[in-house]
Amino acid sequence: MRKTFDGVFSINGKIATANLVRGIKVYGEDLINDSGTEYRLWNPYRSKLAAAILNHMKNMQIKPESKVLYLGAASGTTPSHVSDIIGNKGVMYCIEISERSMRQLVALCERRQNMLPILADASEPAYLEGAGTFDVIYQDIASKNQADILLNNSIALKPGGYAYFVIKSQSIDISRDPKEIYKDELGKLAKTFEVLERIDLEPYDSDHLFVVLRKID
Repeated sequence: MRKTFDGVFSINGKIATANLVRGIKVYGEDLINDSGTEYRLWNPYRSKLAAAILNHMKNMQIKPESKVLYLGAASGTTPSHVSDIIGNKGVMYCIEISERSMRQLVALCERRQNMLPILADASEPAYLEGAGTFDVIYQDIASKNQADILLNNSIALKPGGYAYFVIKSQSIDISRDPKEIYKDELGKLAKTFEVLERIDLEPYDSDHLFVVLRKID
């Protein structure tokens, strides 16, 4: 075993996080015990962040004690691993619009005290009132206005903070070349963010681009 990033570990070619809630699985993942610590294997076919890490992402700013705004938390697969990473001294606001997904997410958050579930539309970020600033925004939303959603929420990202932005080309326009869509979406962000990395998620996901951004001071 070796440490890939703070809170992320490599085990026999796979990645894992140290389980914050020992003995409890979230989505059927394998649990491994090593030297008294329980690790949850992180499935890259179920998590775009895991796929990006396995595809050699270099900038991992989600760390122990981070304050994270997670847009599009769904039922909590990737958020659960982020929860492991940030630990009990970190906090994550989990925004999800689907009531069905929210029911599963709430059940997960009841076991993980660093996760706050919020049923809301990420394109109308009233939930930011009183929330303070965040170290990181993570966005994984199937919408036609993906860049606009990130911009609307970026007011709560601290200067120099980081955004992990999953561009889902098929949710924007299935008739256009994904590369054109990626260019257009990133163009909308150019005055607010600098692009640090662009990561292709193949073979784990197709027609998606994973982008690491830094907010311009």
